[in-house]
Amino acid sequence: MKNLTLFLIPWLILLAGCQSSPTPTSTPNPTSVSSVTSAPTPPSAPPRDLSSLPPISVENAGQVKKLEVLLGHSQPVMSIVFSPGGDMFASSSLDGTIRLWQFPTLTEIALLKHGPNAAGLAFSPDGSLLASGGTDGNIRLWDIATGSERAILGSHSVNSIFGVWGVAFSPDGKMVASASVDDTVRIWDVNGSGELAVLKGHTSDVYGVTFSPDGELLASCSKDFSVRLWDVETWTQLAVLEGHDAEVTGVAFSPDGKLLASAGGGTVENYTVHLWDVDQGTQKAVLMGYTSNVAFGPDGRVLASISVDETVRLWNVSSKAELAILKGPERGSHGLSFSPDGRLLVSGGADGTVWLWGVEQP
Repeated sequence: MKNLTLFLIPWLILLAGCQSSPTPTSTPNPTSVSSVTSAPTPPSAPPRDLSSLPPISVENAGQVKKLEVLLGHSQPVMSIVFSPGGDMFASSSLDGTIRLWQFPTLTEIALLKHGPNAAGLAFSPDGSLLASGGTDGNIRLWDIATGSERAILGSHSVNSIFGVWGVAFSPDGKMVASASVDDTVRIWDVNGSGELAVLKGHTSDVYGVTFSPDGELLASCSKDFSVRLWDVETWTQLAVLEGHDAEVTGVAFSPDGKLLASAGGGTVENYTVHLWDVDQGTQKAVLMGYTSNVAFGPDGRVLASISVDETVRLWNVSSKAELAILKGPERGSHGLSFSPDGRLLVSGGADGTVWLWGVEQP
């Protein structure tokens, strides 16, 4: 894996390898696009009481371990997101499905069919909607209460396995931003008024997009090695953050909005996480470790990164020290998310598995 020079090359090899793997039979795949079925798939053994876990912190990061592995997807897991209330999380996969998992029971409560491949995911701030993107270029909106597709907000003109890589809701829930391999970020009205803006500036595929917690900024990252900041009121480009020396595949704001973390870049052996001062638009630190995506814990003190080198790493945001290296699924993945209360970290595998991490009390 480490002798490959670009992030997408390992991913394409992973996909090819996974296509020969047997499809898990615990959950049937739907046969039509945009379909939904109820598909409970409880773990094979009685689950732990995950509701009583302590939050993952700087102090206990060294005690984090694998708690559960969930089966269902048959291809790489591209995105994992928790609902704002923390009562469920969603996972998307290149098998074309989106699975909703109830927490803390870990029961699979719904199976959504986005299309040929599903990638980006985002819950609305009130948890009532889920946005998804995928190969077909469509941005689909799902009603969580009914498990049905509510609308197709719009589409990027793409025909790629990674079509729409990332999606994000604005903090007020009125807009969805989408990042695509057509080199653009597009802004959509959730209430059906169509495309609000097309943000052009990146010179290659755009992989990630996220709003700042106050909703005033939008950050995007790209194969062109850059991270860009956009003004949400005017949709003008405010800054180009440069420092990565290869494509940037993940981006996340800290909970207070003062820091921005970006994943990717670096050399083949040492892809990196960069930390940026949002107000100054300057680089604060570079964390060394092969990585493809990042997620801040809810208290902003712990940062998690995930990589195709089969690891999940935990970092002390203040000291920039590496707190723990967690051995993840074979061939790694991109999906990564903390629960809103910080008690659980969920990551996805290129083998289609979903891994749950936490500090189990004696």
